[in-house]
Amino acid sequence: MADDKRTGRPEPTPEKDPDDWVTGAEPMTGPQRSYLNTLAQEAGEQVPDELNKAEASERIDELRKRTGRGG
Repeated sequence: MADDKRTGRPEPTPEKDPDDWVTGAEPMTGPQRSYLNTLAQEAGEQVPDELNKAEASERIDELRKRTGRGG
C-alpha cells in the first residue's frame, strides 16, 4: 500500500470485485463462515454451507447492510 505524500498515511487499496478474485472459487474461510453465521442469525436467515469465498463475501456485504452492521 502506498503512502499519501501529504499525510504519510497509507492510501486505501481499491476494493476488488469478488468475482475477479483469483481464489474466489475456493471454499469460504473459517472467519468468513463464523461472521456469516453471526450476521445470518441476526437477520433470521440460514446460510448454505457450500459457499465459496466470493459468494460468502457478497452475502456478508448484503447481510451487513440489512443488519445495520455495514460501514
